Amino acid sequence: MKAGPDIAMVASLVGDPARANMLTALMDGRALTASELAHQAGITPQTASSHLSKLEAGGLIEPEKQGRHRYYRLTGPDVAGVLEGLAGLAERAGHTRVRTGPKEPALRRARICYDHLAGDLGVQMLDSMRKQKLVRQTKQAIELTGEGKRFMAEALQIDADMLAHPRRPVCKACLDWSERRHHLAGTLGAAVMNRFTELNWAARDPAPGSRVVNFTRTGEKRFAALFGNEQRIT
Repeated sequence: MKAGPDIAMVASLVGDPARANMLTALMDGRALTASELAHQAGITPQTASSHLSKLEAGGLIEPEKQGRHRYYRLTGPDVAGVLEGLAGLAERAGHTRVRTGPKEPALRRARICYDHLAGDLGVQMLDSMRKQKLVRQTKQAIELTGEGKRFMAEALQIDADMLAHPRRPVCKACLDWSERRHHLAGTLGAAVMNRFTELNWAARDPAPGSRVVNFTRTGEKRFAALFGNEQRIT
């Protein structure tokens, strides 16, 4: 008998189109109700309930009760990372949606990946951080440099020494599905995105299941000043 993780079990949970749509809707890190997830998947609430039970039993989502409502969210950033990787594989292999919709360019430009910035601007940010020697990267291993710690403290008021987490690295390379290059994940990636929001430089699209991140005009200018290449901020 083979030992080790059961990849086939996880693949079967993600492989159903309705469940894949629900999981994708949760990739913005927010919790959604069963009704909202049913709408995202294009299925009835009864069918959604069955799918959610399977995803919960499989350890991919977890429920959270608030008042009369029951919300669901991904169990962690590692689930989002797997989904982002699968999206990149699907994109590379040519398995794309026939109807992309009007928000497709915005989604590719800037989106949330669980709790950090992804898309063109997310990749641009990590590229700039490498060029400025704020981080050093070897394949998927990323480390914040001393200069990077100073930069985060002075430019964004982020104390890198406070970002240590027992189950999550401070810096991690996450393969971006639309750019097919890395953007910054980990607790630092989350802290930077959170700071953008606090400063009103950027905001998530409020629509349930939307992963689009919209930058304000001020946010665009400040982002360009910190992470270079103003020509890409239009």
